[in-house]
Amino acid sequence: MRVLIVDDEAPARRKIARFLLEHQNITVVAEATGGNDAIARIRADKPDLVFLDVQMPGIDGFGVLEAIAADSHVPHIIFVTAHERYAVRAFDICAIDYLLKPFDQERFDRAMARIPETVDISLQLRMLLDNMRGEKPFASRLLVSAEGRSVFVPVTELARVESNRNNLELHCRGTVYTIRSTLEAFEERLDPGDFVRINRSHLVRIDRIKELRPWFHGEYKVILLDGTELSWSRRYSAKRPDLLKST
Repeated sequence: MRVLIVDDEAPARRKIARFLLEHQNITVVAEATGGNDAIARIRADKPDLVFLDVQMPGIDGFGVLEAIAADSHVPHIIFVTAHERYAVRAFDICAIDYLLKPFDQERFDRAMARIPETVDISLQLRMLLDNMRGEKPFASRLLVSAEGRSVFVPVTELARVESNRNNLELHCRGTVYTIRSTLEAFEERLDPGDFVRINRSHLVRIDRIKELRPWFHGEYKVILLDGTELSWSRRYSAKRPDLLKST
């Protein structure tokens, strides 16, 4: 297998090359330090596998993928990234593996083991690009910080989201996680079939709503299963007439 290593940091390139020594029939044909160099090396050397850093000066890893997606030769791609949000996206579609820095030999070997012998790589690459650059699937899990560590929380455990200045409080089955984001940006990650924005400060999971009580001037009182009472303003209720139709 012919391998290209793409990373703007020399220690990261050396680490991958060292881990590859544990695998037989591997030849590192070249190394690249940036996006333009990576595109040129892929087209010139036609590697079977590319370890591709996501964040690089100039053209990033996504730009490299876009550039080669229509080429006649498209190699396997394994992302190398220090940022969880990119890793989660790659993991969600299960098309191309990723290595989240810092990684060890065991995790590296698992990524190598996932490379199939025959597969339509160009199709997988188009799927990945559609996911990352185009219409994104809604989140199925959330990466949050808790007690000095990062954990994945299934979206199904999320009951409501409350905006608190520059932070969001995620209420998940008795535990409250705090993340730094806007409610508008966070709402885009959630399936509107499962969540509804009820006012300027709250997103609520629809199946956690126990009761709606008509209030003044077209507003509603929202009673959740845990007894929490919130208000659904007229401005936001008008955006979801599908939820207020009587059957």
